[in-house]
Amino acid sequence: MDVHGRDLRYFTAVADELSFTRAAERLYVSQPALSKQIRALERQLGAELFVRDRRTVRLTGVGEALLPHARALLAAWESAEEDVRRVRAAERNTLVVGMSTSPGRGLLPALRSRLLAAHPDARPALHQVGWADPSAGLADGSSDVAFVWLPLPDGERYRSVVVAEEPRLVALPPGHRLAGRAAVDFADLLDEPFLALPAEAGALRDYWLALDARAGRAPRIGGVVSSAEETHEAVANGQGVVLLAVGNAPLIVRDEVTALPVRGISPSRLAVAARHDDSRPLVRAYLAAAAAAAGPERPPIAD
Repeated sequence: MDVHGRDLRYFTAVADELSFTRAAERLYVSQPALSKQIRALERQLGAELFVRDRRTVRLTGVGEALLPHARALLAAWESAEEDVRRVRAAERNTLVVGMSTSPGRGLLPALRSRLLAAHPDARPALHQVGWADPSAGLADGSSDVAFVWLPLPDGERYRSVVVAEEPRLVALPPGHRLAGRAAVDFADLLDEPFLALPAEAGALRDYWLALDARAGRAPRIGGVVSSAEETHEAVANGQGVVLLAVGNAPLIVRDEVTALPVRGISPSRLAVAARHDDSRPLVRAYLAAAAAAAGPERPPIAD
């Protein structure tokens, strides 16, 4: 037997009022409609719930037995509805921000402040993603927005705003032959073993190996790294050199690892990105916050 919540609400209203007229007014339905619904419920149960006469309405024994259960079921459903509303509100207000390493540069607090100024109920949540995923969670939907290095594989899937454009450095092991220079030409590095991102990083792996500046010469790969700590350890142990952005140098340059500016390669570009098909207000607001934090000299959001 399937009984609807409406049937139980109608039944408890009549039980509370002991009057079909007053119960109908309370429920904003007509008295004939209410009476019809109660009779249908009684047919389902195979028993009368109320004794009716011209002057009074009172519960039968079956009605008295049903009433506490009806109240409990309605209360449980109201609690479930409230939980659903709460979770849906939390989901609407949660914005998952993906990153492979902390973006630094004061970006996280600046963007958070701007987002909350526009959407006080927003709940930005940080999501750490491995370097094998250059989209920092955008590709599989685990992130709503993300700090990413350009170029992004499948870049047409995303829109982005550049928040930092910085020269690229090369991190060198202790005692490296080039360590005493003020800067190096990329041509001086062509024979060096390079640390590389995982193969899954695709175009981003190629970018940090500077394939476009090698005139067709394949790089020597000294090792594959998946985190800043792995990178520091690999450079410090002499496995290879690695290109990095100026803003990320403090993650790598320590314990006698040094870094020098590199001439002859393009600067790095850190961006905040989102999927093209995601136009939710919080996503748009975070991209707008990134554009505002980047300043007027930065290019507009790329479509």
